[in-house]
Amino acid sequence: MSVPPVCLIQHFFMKERLISQAINVLDENFQPGGFTIPCKGLYPFQWKWDSGFIAIGQAYYDVSKAKQEIATLLDAQWDNGFIPHIVFHNESDTYFPGADVHRSDLSPVSSKKYKSTGMTQPPVTGFVLEEMYRIAKDKEDMFGYIKSQIDKVYDNHKYFYENRDVNDEGLVFIYHNWESGTDNSPIWDDIWETMNPPEYTFERRDTTHVDASQRPSKREYDHYLYIIEIAKENNYNDAKIAELSPFLVIDPLFNAMLIKSNQALINLYTLIGDNDDKIAQLVKWQVKSIKGFNKKLWDKELGAYVHYDLRKNKPISFVTSSSFSPLYANIPSKERADILVNTMMTKFGGEDKYLCASFDPESDRFDPKKYWRGPVWINMNWILFNGLKNYEYNNIAERVKEDSIELIEKYGFYEYFNCKKGTENAGYGGDNFSWSAALLIDFLNN
Repeated sequence: MSVPPVCLIQHFFMKERLISQAINVLDENFQPGGFTIPCKGLYPFQWKWDSGFIAIGQAYYDVSKAKQEIATLLDAQWDNGFIPHIVFHNESDTYFPGADVHRSDLSPVSSKKYKSTGMTQPPVTGFVLEEMYRIAKDKEDMFGYIKSQIDKVYDNHKYFYENRDVNDEGLVFIYHNWESGTDNSPIWDDIWETMNPPEYTFERRDTTHVDASQRPSKREYDHYLYIIEIAKENNYNDAKIAELSPFLVIDPLFNAMLIKSNQALINLYTLIGDNDDKIAQLVKWQVKSIKGFNKKLWDKELGAYVHYDLRKNKPISFVTSSSFSPLYANIPSKERADILVNTMMTKFGGEDKYLCASFDPESDRFDPKKYWRGPVWINMNWILFNGLKNYEYNNIAERVKEDSIELIEKYGFYEYFNCKKGTENAGYGGDNFSWSAALLIDFLNN
């Protein structure tokens, strides 16, 4: 009988230790209401795309929690199919702005059961259901669960195409930077220059939990609140928001997640059967979206997909980690994918860096410590890892995965990390962060 090499034994114990720690993080953050907070103190409620990634990790060790996570999120859906980015299940004074600022009740179609925000986040729920089915050991049980929830996700997609596609080109807009998920990205700097919001008086809560140098500035928050006030004044009516919001952007990450989830719904409805009408509609949306995406968001000079400012009617020509997310949704041709990956490795892939920074490290706007202005995020790395595998960039995919594991193993389950190797205390933001734990579980089982 051959004895396994020492390195394999060490790897096995490292994997088991990290998975055990990750499960502990998720269990500690799971709430009695059937949802998981991103982390204690800093984020005390349920976030839309966080819950999706969290459910993927939970599906490996506690299927009932994974099912509750998504069911609880979808239970807060509005009458028009909209799913808010935060659901305020509980009272907490550790987060600003809370339910009393967002006032979802101003919308006649908002949930009567839950307080929430009136903005959303990247639509990951469709592909999350497909991932949960892939992971589940009891396929029949998960199949039944998916059948009970999938129409709510379809209605969410229907909402986007009917209310957010202002140019009928298969691309949906976001009206607030928080909808992008990449809250304070340098992408938005030039939009803030076009605005002059009031100086609001409020008490920040995030900077009592995290170093202020790692968070958006007070003036940035003035811009964020101003956009919310415009939406509230118009009762969260999408047509009025499209007309009046100074922030109106087509985001490549947001739309790539919608396209990926479209395909997941097509796959799942095909498995379920007797849903030809929904499949046909999804295919129509999908064809239009991919065509519009490649036409409008590809920047030939940068060799990357970029954001598009609908107010100025022109692209926002910066490269971010969002630029590479279309790989996950199989949007680029193989030729274009080659260009995209070359851009990623040239700008982001130096041997002195962890993949993948959230913003172009060659830009003077890059900041390796400040939220979405440069740090590495585990959820984006998970998206890129799977996207790179789609196009058989297996070695680079493996590097993204190993970099993610190394960051967590060295520094802990943080919200985001410095991309520069050799940085002391390189983990930032919330500690014991749920999606970092959940997606590490998937990395280690993949």
